[in-house]
Amino acid sequence: MESHPPPAGTAAGARMACVFVYGTLKRGQPNHKVLRDRMNGCAAFRGRGRTLEPYPLVIAGEHNIPHLLNLPGQGQRVAGEIYAVDERMLSFLDEFEGCPDMYQRTPVRVAVLEWEGARGAPEDTPAADGTLQCFVYSTATYSPEWVHLPHHADYDSQGEHGLRYNPRENR
Repeated sequence: MESHPPPAGTAAGARMACVFVYGTLKRGQPNHKVLRDRMNGCAAFRGRGRTLEPYPLVIAGEHNIPHLLNLPGQGQRVAGEIYAVDERMLSFLDEFEGCPDMYQRTPVRVAVLEWEGARGAPEDTPAADGTLQCFVYSTATYSPEWVHLPHHADYDSQGEHGLRYNPRENR
């Protein structure tokens, strides 16, 4: 994964990983608060992007959870946000996302649409072609019928799809 300078307040020399979020972790969505909670580690917004390859982004299950099915080449190019996270946040996200059972942390190439990340060494910015390698929480463990659900290009928990996300604290 791409290396990034640590956000302010992070130990110098801390390795940062790039994570692409497409669902309830995005700004303005129900679980974004966990990225902002310093008890979980450090996460710094770097920009917005879209998966280079199409993927099926579906809303499924009794709690209307967004799932990026690990089926590259199917679905749509999915919009999301890019964060630089430290090891502590990455470990937290693995647990939060039920990795490796519910989601798997996999590499994905993201076309950067908007970049607010720090500029510095070449590895701190998108490649010359405007892409960045990030981790994404996708799933290869899903019900077969999910492939046939509507595919979304951009997730919003209050979207026109009418499938309201049921937050963890309400389950």
